Amino acid sequence: MSAPTGTSDPTDARDAADLTTPPPAGSPVPTPSTSSAGESVRPAGHVVGTALWRAFRPLLVSAVVALVVWWGALAAFDISPFIGKTPQDVWAYLLTDPDAATNRATIAGPLGVTLQHALVGFVAGMAAALVVGAAFVVARSLEQSLMPIAMLLRSVPLVAMTPIIVLVAGRGLGSIAVMGGIVVFFPALVNVVQGLRSVPPTSRDLVHAYGGSDLAVMRRVGIPTAMPAIFAAARISVPGALTGALVVEWLATGNGIGSQILKAIGGFRYDEVWALIVAVTAASVVLYTLVGLLEGLVLARYAPHRLAT
Repeated sequence: MSAPTGTSDPTDARDAADLTTPPPAGSPVPTPSTSSAGESVRPAGHVVGTALWRAFRPLLVSAVVALVVWWGALAAFDISPFIGKTPQDVWAYLLTDPDAATNRATIAGPLGVTLQHALVGFVAGMAAALVVGAAFVVARSLEQSLMPIAMLLRSVPLVAMTPIIVLVAGRGLGSIAVMGGIVVFFPALVNVVQGLRSVPPTSRDLVHAYGGSDLAVMRRVGIPTAMPAIFAAARISVPGALTGALVVEWLATGNGIGSQILKAIGGFRYDEVWALIVAVTAASVVLYTLVGLLEGLVLARYAPHRLAT
């Protein structure tokens, strides 16, 4: 005989009890910091802290390595104390000597000029790299035509091109932008092109499926995907921009640290020479660190998974 239709299934009764009965004491309770797959989700503060540490760690490491190499080179090559100054000598020149305030002013003025020149070259080179890189990605034939010419120009020493650049652009802001931009442009271009080409094919097809053009793919998917590569190009370009500025000052403008070093060497002011070198090196490391800090903060906001350790 069949069972009555009003009888309930025991399994259904157990399931209903499980939904209404609280879990036993001591059982784990899911928290917002735990995903459904059991993986912990790091809070925003931890991600930002990781970004800060990753940004400032190179600064500390660079300072230690520079001091060790500095002392080691002076000792290994037995450089005369009249020419080779130790970190203690530079510290005294800038901070403890009676004329330390005057010495710092002597360094600060050329350093400010050099930083301005480096900024001009950095902006010019990075802007050109972004525009040309986007054009290369959109029009592959354009890259095949112009990239060999760009690499050929890259192989020409900047010192050899300087007289022509100065004749064409003068000794002012134009030559600074051109020469600094050349140093920044070529390494940045390679990184930018690789970053823009790293768009997943599925994302590109999705934008095209909704009627988007190649420019829409570039704007909506390409640039966000290429942000790590763009920041890598910026980090590489910061020391390059300072190098370009020093070359401009040495060969063209006659001011800034590049020119001041030559004047100090001619006057046998070797304390000043080493202090100028330390100042521009420290500025390069600090600027590199600031770009890394900006990268960490941006990725912590838009791509926190890239900061996972």
